[in-house]
Amino acid sequence: MSTNELMNNLQEDEGIYIPGVCNIGKQEIKRRRNGAIFGTILTAVIMAILLLAHADKLWRFLVFLPLVSVGIGFQQWYYKFCAGFGMKGVFNFKQLGESITVDQAEMLKADRSKAIKMIVISILFGLVLTIAFYLIS
Repeated sequence: MSTNELMNNLQEDEGIYIPGVCNIGKQEIKRRRNGAIFGTILTAVIMAILLLAHADKLWRFLVFLPLVSVGIGFQQWYYKFCAGFGMKGVFNFKQLGESITVDQAEMLKADRSKAIKMIVISILFGLVLTIAFYLIS
């Protein structure tokens, strides 16, 4: 078993905060999963409406923000890491709405680094798919 698999199993079983690796528990993960699925459906509906209405191609850029949201949602679900929490310097393995502040500078740096990477990847994901959607006939 790899270190990442071991860490993920440990995190899922015991809800252990690991800086730059995982910062949310089961309830928060479920929330991210639901958001990612909802965002995907919403984006597909927007795309369908724009295509079926034969809207001007410039309107297709409206899908950029929903696609970025989908990108960040799926990453948060997959990595068990909330980018927003990482930027704020908090984590949560308890009830929704409860969080614990990250006190150590190195831990905060690891969390922010992970969050920034996730945000950049989501923006690139949204940009590439928006351009592709714009370019289809």
